[in-house]
Amino acid sequence: MSALNNTFHRQIVKIVNEDINPDIKRITPSSSAFWKRLRDCGTELWLDTGDIDEASGIWSAEMSGLTTNNTLLNKEIQKGIYDSFIEKASKLLKDLDLNERILEIAFILNARHGVIISKIFGCKVSVELHTDFAHDLKGIVDYGHRFHSVNPGHFIIKVPYTPTGLLGARKLAEAGIPVNFTLGFSARQNLLATLIAKPAYVNVFLGRIGAYFKSNGLGDGMFAGEKTTLESQKIVKKYGGNHTRQIAASIRSSDQLDLLAGVDVHTIPTAVAGDAVRSLSGKFTPKTAGGYQVTLSDNIDKESVKAEKLWDISDNELKLALSLNNNLPGSGNELAERAMEHRCIDMFPELTDDEKMTISQDGKIPVHSKWADKIAKGSIAIDTLLNLAGLASFTDDQSALDKRIEGIIK
Repeated sequence: MSALNNTFHRQIVKIVNEDINPDIKRITPSSSAFWKRLRDCGTELWLDTGDIDEASGIWSAEMSGLTTNNTLLNKEIQKGIYDSFIEKASKLLKDLDLNERILEIAFILNARHGVIISKIFGCKVSVELHTDFAHDLKGIVDYGHRFHSVNPGHFIIKVPYTPTGLLGARKLAEAGIPVNFTLGFSARQNLLATLIAKPAYVNVFLGRIGAYFKSNGLGDGMFAGEKTTLESQKIVKKYGGNHTRQIAASIRSSDQLDLLAGVDVHTIPTAVAGDAVRSLSGKFTPKTAGGYQVTLSDNIDKESVKAEKLWDISDNELKLALSLNNNLPGSGNELAERAMEHRCIDMFPELTDDEKMTISQDGKIPVHSKWADKIAKGSIAIDTLLNLAGLASFTDDQSALDKRIEGIIK
């Protein structure tokens, strides 16, 4: 950042920390034999929430992180707990135009909430970039650095899986900034992330994978997300060395903690964590050396669905990842073009405006029938659809947050 930008950022950091009670009481949690047995399998335990009260009710000494995202932060902001702060911050940024103020206040809120969480729980906190930067290399790098500088001992920067995100995350990783590379849905996506972006963490949003199969009548959804997560972890271990760890994200039920014991990290919703303590025996054993069988409904043509793309790696995909690692492209567009050249055409497809609208309108879980022909032809795939839908959903929640800010400061 230039000297001017550094001066501006120092002002922003001051606003982030404005009137945060220096005597915020840090939680001193008790140890839990239940969570210790899962942690002893090699699994780091994070709670998936931005709600401080919810987290406080389940937090134990074995837990080490909290993760927020645009959806979770929006839920907190919509409660109105930051309304007066937003108004005050806007007055301090009165020299910026409206859109710039909204963007900066969104950054401030994300950072401020993360700082408060880290002070209360003494833990790592994943904070997410504004969705406007999903395809903006400079924005990813600049705001990644800015987030890190606010709380370098605790913040992990969430960067979304996009062609540009892969390159932006790489630049942050090279600067020593820990990245939680988010919106991953397959082993092949995480192969690219591990070799190109080299983040501290990659994700499989396993609950959404199971929901895709079940809600679209492809099968009961059992083990699809779990199989993908275990296969992704094996790929990450093989190609990521010590620099990248696998997160089991979007956990939906307590039994998944047992099914995925030993995966590097679990991000656990508080409701799932509470149910786990009540319903599981706690006799965890590592499951990472094994695998699970996914069964599709009898009337489903397996060749057309191509479910294996979630957990298998093709020769072309491996060659693409190694090629990109050895010769980084200069832009996200170039990265997508090189994927096409390697015949990985379903990884970063070009969508029409109507297709983008369909993705956005259908929510987090795409409607398979609308994409079945393209999936069968190999021009798009389930992991790509889920990734695009996830980013669209986060964008909607970011927009809701931005609109609340605008309504207060306009």
